[in-house]
Amino acid sequence: MSSTIDPLRDIFDAGGRGLQHHGLRRANERAVLTVVGFNPGVSNADIARLSGLAPQTVSAILADIDRAGLIERGEVLRGRRGQPATPIFLRAEGAFSIGVEIGWRHVDVLLLNLRSEVVARQHRTYDFPDARTVLDEVAVMTASLLETLPAEGRARLLDMGVALPTNLAAILPAVGAPAEQRSLWAGTDVAAELGRRTGLEVSLFNDGNAACWGELVAFPKPRPANFIYFLISRYIAAGIVGEGMLWEGPTGNSANLGSMLVSDGAGGQQAAHSVASTTALARRLASAGIAVEASAVEDWDWASFGPVLDQWIADSAQALARVVFNTTTVIESDLVVIDGIFPRDVVRALVDGVTEALQQLPIAPYVPPQVLAGHLGTLAPAIGAAELTLYRRFFSRTLADIAS
Repeated sequence: MSSTIDPLRDIFDAGGRGLQHHGLRRANERAVLTVVGFNPGVSNADIARLSGLAPQTVSAILADIDRAGLIERGEVLRGRRGQPATPIFLRAEGAFSIGVEIGWRHVDVLLLNLRSEVVARQHRTYDFPDARTVLDEVAVMTASLLETLPAEGRARLLDMGVALPTNLAAILPAVGAPAEQRSLWAGTDVAAELGRRTGLEVSLFNDGNAACWGELVAFPKPRPANFIYFLISRYIAAGIVGEGMLWEGPTGNSANLGSMLVSDGAGGQQAAHSVASTTALARRLASAGIAVEASAVEDWDWASFGPVLDQWIADSAQALARVVFNTTTVIESDLVVIDGIFPRDVVRALVDGVTEALQQLPIAPYVPPQVLAGHLGTLAPAIGAAELTLYRRFFSRTLADIAS
């Protein structure tokens, strides 16, 4: 199997497929912003080459988006062959978005700028997401973040992206929520309610898909066109990027890989969530007489867990390896990215464990995919949700948008 990572091509490079036709200027603007956003410091000539647009078209578009405050120009680069080049960057303050993760035990609200930098963050923990209060909390946290922006910045904040688990209402009993919460959440239009409270345009995303998109953007160049992503959290959040596209599915909840069945070690089957999650680890710790606060994974004394943690890593690696194998029988992907809401050394140990477990699968012929650690950790869903709203407002919505 050939490598997913092409050393000469980044998935966000338009690759000579910009639109030249009259009346498609907006699509061309998106193509130019995409090239600038994912290739900081490019010149006019670079943009024309990567987008496939004529140099004069690029110059006209750059003038327009410069006036709109979306880009900024660096110092002229002299001493090269040909005309001096001016590097072009996204202007960080050109636009902002709010990213939200409503999780099983916490809510994160962060402010993201156009360069995908986290400007400010608010965080709360709880025993379960209470439908009667959590949206009010998000609105209050958002208002607090808005206060950090000058008036011009607030005018450039239009969107909120919200990451949620799949089937939040149905699974609430698993985290000890009262029975009434299921009907309360089922009757709540999260996007409409948050839009009313904040005045922003609100988009909802599956938490795994949002985190997967955040990982794609955070990946250093050249970004891969295909990979399978896991964020090991209270449960498993997962996502798939295929041919440069986030596979969201018709309902936005595709790639629910944590629900894939794996062995329970006793001849039966169980969901991967039941093995490779911090919820599963907490159960093991409790059985070993080690008490932890379920809503504060970041405060756990991970160094003291000893053999319990070691065995959880080993079992999780076996379960994830089977999920990876089953997934790669359906899609072609030779890269897996694993991240978690726990310390980086534990993430790295899990990555090593999955790598080894894949190599030991008694299946021939099978070339195991490369396994790498993720870049964003616990903030991946909120960052990805904010990035998706910015991307869909300003950049090429899909690679097809910049294809001729």
